[in-house]
Amino acid sequence: MSHSLTEHLLARLADAPADGLCVAFSGGPDSSALLHALASLPRERPLRALHVDHGLHPDSARWAEHAQAFSAALDVACTVLRVTVDLDAGLGMEGAAREARYAALAAELQPGEQLLTAHHRDDQVETVLLKLLRGAGPEGLGGMRERRTLGAGTLWRPLLDLPRHALQTYVQSHALTCLNDPANADSRLARHALRHEILPRLARHWPQAADSIVRSAALCQAAADALRTHWLAAFVQLHDHVTGSLDAAGWRGLAAALREPLLDHWLHGRGLPAPTGRQRAQILHQIDARDGRVPCIRWPGAELHVWRGRLWALPPAPSFDPDWQACWHGGVLALPDGASLRVDRTLDTPLTVRLRRGGERLKPAGDPHTRELRDLFQAGAVPPWQRLACPLIWEDHALVAIADRWLSDRGRVLLGETLRWVPGR
Repeated sequence: MSHSLTEHLLARLADAPADGLCVAFSGGPDSSALLHALASLPRERPLRALHVDHGLHPDSARWAEHAQAFSAALDVACTVLRVTVDLDAGLGMEGAAREARYAALAAELQPGEQLLTAHHRDDQVETVLLKLLRGAGPEGLGGMRERRTLGAGTLWRPLLDLPRHALQTYVQSHALTCLNDPANADSRLARHALRHEILPRLARHWPQAADSIVRSAALCQAAADALRTHWLAAFVQLHDHVTGSLDAAGWRGLAAALREPLLDHWLHGRGLPAPTGRQRAQILHQIDARDGRVPCIRWPGAELHVWRGRLWALPPAPSFDPDWQACWHGGVLALPDGASLRVDRTLDTPLTVRLRRGGERLKPAGDPHTRELRDLFQAGAVPPWQRLACPLIWEDHALVAIADRWLSDRGRVLLGETLRWVPGR
């Protein structure tokens, strides 16, 4: 393997699809070397750059200007993507910034376009060790994959076999002006502590450590690929495409090597983060909860319910005022939990919509009996996590409808057949 960046890229591009190239360009040394090297090669494919402005540093606007000027000097178009990082998502600053960054990059990619990042072998070593410290299985210990789908295109990491010093040598030999994010020297951040403190010590005692870790990662990727065939087949059997839920006993009965990646696949498919080892143990334990209980296991960015023999994964419940109420004249009404209520006309009589407060009763149309709300919820299999935010529709002091599930005779007259409740979760 050549350690020349240019030679390495020429070899990788020779085997790559002929689709356009797009560089994720931070302006730092690694991405600067990648973009400069690609721009110096014969232009056989369209080439452009994307710079994400996270808005987390006072100099972020200046960094965006640098990225555009650097790209313009290479005759490469550079688009700046400004994002808002959700620092309250429970992912930490690094994790939240990464989520925002990749969401913006994915949305910007054109069909078939290849997004190149400058991740190199040293980044791979750091990733594998971080995954190890977090208790990952074969998929995590396999580190970053060279290619994966992203948006309408493909994420490609062509430099994973190349050491950092090859990029540093390129930067120095071409006298490139690069940005220096001060966060890269902040040892309080996990990756940077590993890079600046732990790995140098490791290398002094085990000079071959990086090569060994990369080889182990490749073996773990191969193992993960072999297991994938089996847990994907199990997923097809256990997953309900209508409700999005997962058969709890069936999932628990799988071998751990299949159970863990299947759970992650299911959660990621629902746009949710994976749990920690402790939370996975809680899920297994709570599956056997006695009848009448609805266990809920929470972690940053997600919550998992065990209900009616199935697992239900949801984003965290938003906080809302239980005393909320609104006067509704028809059309679409936004509810405080992110749900909506609609009827396809203007109401002749304005109604009041509020949430459950206890003791509500309704006589559904066609039913000879008046029913308590809790009995209707249980008989109608309304998920427990939807019950507190279920909209109740009142005419003066009379309850005439419970969302679109149960309407009284008067409710049918007032609301007709077009009433629709779209739960927020």
